[in-house]
Amino acid sequence: MPDMTTASTSADATPVVSSRASTRAKIAGPTSPETPYPLRMSGTVIKGFGRGSKELGIPTANLPEESIAEQEKEMVTGIYYGWAQVVAKDSHQNSGTTSSSSSSAASSTSSLALSHPATVYPMVMSLGWNPFYKNEKKSAEVHIMHKFHRDFYGDDLRVIVLGYIRPELDYTTL
Repeated sequence: MPDMTTASTSADATPVVSSRASTRAKIAGPTSPETPYPLRMSGTVIKGFGRGSKELGIPTANLPEESIAEQEKEMVTGIYYGWAQVVAKDSHQNSGTTSSSSSSAASSTSSLALSHPATVYPMVMSLGWNPFYKNEKKSAEVHIMHKFHRDFYGDDLRVIVLGYIRPELDYTTL
């Protein structure tokens, strides 16, 4: 990804930083997927490390290790983009139960697009070890770009990976 700022100096040697955000492309990647994409991943949403929503404010749906293993030869660790679809299990539709502590979320059956189960949303996915947290297991953490009003642990997640954004990075702070 290109640098979003440029630095220069003014006539009096004062540093000047200007943003190029307005020139950044609104869509990542080529106009159509290039080999080896698209790649498909799917699995039942499992509990992750509990950091995405709580510490970072970025909720993620985590795929099981078997889902990662199926694509391990094609995918290096890093950040990917594509599309995701959550398919709610019947138990959520019939009982209205959720893994969220919010009672309003439990009463809203349309919050997971249950009335439109084929809804597909854009996503970004972190695939790797999360070096900042020193994970011992590789994880696939999918951030779906849609506001859901309940968790969907136990539901099915289908992902189509269209491209690679960047390598996994080790941050010094949150």
